[in-house]
Amino acid sequence: MSVKQGLLALLAEEPMYGARLRSEFEARTGGTWPLNVGQVYTTLARLERDGLVEAVGGADDEGRIAYRLTDAGREATASWWLTPVDRDSTPRDELVIKLALAVTSPGVDVPRVVQTQRTATLRHLRDLTRLKSRASDEPDANDLAWLLVLENLLFAAESEVRWLDHVEATITRMPPATLRRRGEAGADASDAPDASPAVEGARS
Repeated sequence: MSVKQGLLALLAEEPMYGARLRSEFEARTGGTWPLNVGQVYTTLARLERDGLVEAVGGADDEGRIAYRLTDAGREATASWWLTPVDRDSTPRDELVIKLALAVTSPGVDVPRVVQTQRTATLRHLRDLTRLKSRASDEPDANDLAWLLVLENLLFAAESEVRWLDHVEATITRMPPATLRRRGEAGADASDAPDASPAVEGARS
């Protein structure tokens, strides 16, 4: 989720100034995506330029300016809620790229790379599990939001461990000479079958 869409979603409820937008954003996402006030006000300036938000009067006694959605901003927010997340434009996964390079680079101890990452991911998984065990049995709205974020991170960590197990098993079955040849060949894309849009996006 972009900061832009997050701020628009919050402003759909009521006008807010930058510091409150920041605190609300972090509270509702469990602090998973920390923001700084400068980032919030830079985003608000762009939203105002694009006609999606507008200032509500002048600054208060503390110099704060509240913002609210325009009609265009409300339309954009309503549309965002019902628009599926585009997986073709999601950020590249550094771990996937790292291992893809490792198996095609001579001299890299790929099993050790995998084992090191698995150890770190398992540690992260244990930390997340402990956090979940401390979550309230009857959460309020903000606690529920944090729980959903936490469970998403748990599922992602569990999936990463399974994928690393698969990578290790695959490497174990392949003769070392095969990996070296792949590194030298560079995986000629011209001979590969047509990829899905998501794969093409990852390659670009």
